[in-house]
Amino acid sequence: MFLTKLSRQNPNPLALISTRHLSTLHDRYSFKPPPSLSPNPDPDPNPNPNPNFKKKQKPRYRPPSSLDREGQLPIHSDLPFDFRYSYTESSPEARPIGLREPKYSPFGPGRLDRPWIGVCAPVVDPKVRSVEGEEEEEPRLEEERRRRREAVQGEPLSSAERKILVEKCQRGKTKKQINLGRDGLTHNMLNDIHNHWKHEEAVRIKCQGVPTVDMRNVWTQLEDKTFGKIIYRHGSLIILFRGRNYNPKKRPVIPLMLWKPHEPKYPKLIKTTVDGLNIEETKEMRKRGLSVPVLTKLARNGYYGNLVPMVRDAFLASELVRIDCQGLEKSDYKKIGCKLRELVPCILVTFDKEQIVVWKGKDYKPVQDAYFLPERECFDSPEGDAVSGAEHCESSDDNNSQTEYYSGDDE
Repeated sequence: MFLTKLSRQNPNPLALISTRHLSTLHDRYSFKPPPSLSPNPDPDPNPNPNPNFKKKQKPRYRPPSSLDREGQLPIHSDLPFDFRYSYTESSPEARPIGLREPKYSPFGPGRLDRPWIGVCAPVVDPKVRSVEGEEEEEPRLEEERRRRREAVQGEPLSSAERKILVEKCQRGKTKKQINLGRDGLTHNMLNDIHNHWKHEEAVRIKCQGVPTVDMRNVWTQLEDKTFGKIIYRHGSLIILFRGRNYNPKKRPVIPLMLWKPHEPKYPKLIKTTVDGLNIEETKEMRKRGLSVPVLTKLARNGYYGNLVPMVRDAFLASELVRIDCQGLEKSDYKKIGCKLRELVPCILVTFDKEQIVVWKGKDYKPVQDAYFLPERECFDSPEGDAVSGAEHCESSDDNNSQTEYYSGDDE
């Protein structure tokens, strides 16, 4: 009875101490106790008058897409050449006989102010040009490309400057590289080259497969379409310089292709009868061509830079040449045969059993255009240097063996 009365008169001393301590903190530091310690928690200062009101949720982050172009104007690019899917594997001189699909633009609907005519997006008025008959390129466009390239390149590099850039692009110094494969120099690859040039003055390009049959065309198209300068080559590797006056902030506008367009229909490469022969002679030649010794076997995604001079030399001893293409895609060895027909020149006999059989023809004359490519090359040594470009390469190889370049031919 006495304990009960004492507890009612004197409450818990710990509770009194905590209350006094909290009030002291509040007076000195404006301390507000959390709701769990506050005897009378404060009511909600902003009560929701409308119980049915729902707060708007923030939309989820959605990365920007190149397809979201509502309300935007089509991309305009003033590059003075026709936009093609591949600039090395498609030639303006080869006229297709038809299309495999309607003329849907690979850039996407309404994304480019140039219409797609089935093979390219021409820079000139497409009303004058069509798939059935394309006119030759205007000299004005060629002159415009030459003028732009000279403005970007500026003064030519000296031998010492070229050597420094080549050393920077070695495999031991950098892993950055652009691979040029079976499709050759594609349109989207131009954007990749300019992205590399944003950080480096030169870019290393490795060429593989079908385009390496005609490396001179690869060099020409690279310099023509990028406005750059090839300063070195070793086997299938190329070093492309961007130019002294190149400004990454003023790089050209290159609209990207969103998908690969279908190839048009071209005339058949292998005819029923070979030109100059009847049906029986054609059958006999095809049978004999598949039995002649193989000149060489092509590796998948290899380097074929010396194939043309090999075929020309073989025609000095035999009228038929067979090239083994086992393991290659059918489209690949057909493109190789088409290139041999133009560069050697020769007549295609058959593609049976994954073989390329070519005939030199009755009126064959060897072409003397010095097509054989050296293993290592420097390009355009400026006037006033002590040595020429080729001599400079040879001397640098003899004195600095550590700068040996890996050609990648054995991959």
